[in-house]
Amino acid sequence: MRMGCPYGTHRVLEPKGSLPQPAWKIDNTMEIYDNEILVRVEKLNIDAASFTQIEEQAKGDETKIAEIMLDIVEKRGKHHNPVTGSGGMFIGTVEKIGPALKDKVEIKEGDKIASLVSLSLTPLKIYRIKKIYKDIDQVEIDGHAILFESGIYAKLPDDMPESLALAVLDVAGAPAQTAKLVKPGDTVLIVGAGGKSGMLCLHEAKKRAGITGKVIALVHSESTRTRVMELGLADEIVVVDATKPVEVLKEVSRVTNGKLADITINCVNIPGTEMSSILATKDDGLIYFFSMATSFTAAALGAEGIGKDVTMIIGNGYTKGHAEIALHTLRENPKLREIFTRLFV
Repeated sequence: MRMGCPYGTHRVLEPKGSLPQPAWKIDNTMEIYDNEILVRVEKLNIDAASFTQIEEQAKGDETKIAEIMLDIVEKRGKHHNPVTGSGGMFIGTVEKIGPALKDKVEIKEGDKIASLVSLSLTPLKIYRIKKIYKDIDQVEIDGHAILFESGIYAKLPDDMPESLALAVLDVAGAPAQTAKLVKPGDTVLIVGAGGKSGMLCLHEAKKRAGITGKVIALVHSESTRTRVMELGLADEIVVVDATKPVEVLKEVSRVTNGKLADITINCVNIPGTEMSSILATKDDGLIYFFSMATSFTAAALGAEGIGKDVTMIIGNGYTKGHAEIALHTLRENPKLREIFTRLFV
């Protein structure tokens, strides 16, 4: 065996010298290096923005969805959507651990794990797509993947179904970052509050803002409004198209008496919501763009264009303890777990 770069640069084919995530193509041969982990993959959780784009391109046809996914992996060596730039994550069984890692990792061969790094940098082979779950952005496959030495992962918990754990771990960065950012007394706006990451963020925002704070849920339909009402975590719920910034501003102004939000967490899976988040946030406020559909050029130039002085954070999917925080959120909130189970299991 050979020793690879901890960050996986030894797998990059195009362009040479790049890291695996921004690379156009990586080597997905499944013979591992000394410091890699080989995993037999059973299920992919595709990033919401990516799955939405693929489903639209395929016009909802599952055969075409499978063809598009297989074509991406064939061309790039990884599931890195060329339109959205995003990937997803997987669950699988550890098949082989490189000898250089055997004494460094807390897992063993045969353990069931979920990757906590994006499919957009993960060497992946899909031998067969077995089933597509369009409602939850998950795809059952027969395949293999490789984790680099720097790759992070979580052993699947034994107190919840795999599909439920996968749904939560896929967006673990969002509630964990919300827990770090929100302070007592904050007015928090969650854009896309009825989705996976949005509901987890609602829990953390309500918990951290406390009784002196205010949590506003922005949803796109009456059905998601009903779901958020059932959760009981939002002080205000507004139904408005997040791609229409003036309408969003009007509604957020109404429920805050013109004060706007101290912190906005954007969790939507569609493009074109940057200006809604910026307009709805007060000067000197903070915006966390968790959505992979975000154009950071549009956000930066848009804020400048309207003279809005806000701090904008790129949605880093990783923060220390994020997997534990996200899973604990479900354990802590039975109603949230009930809704997640209904939607994702």
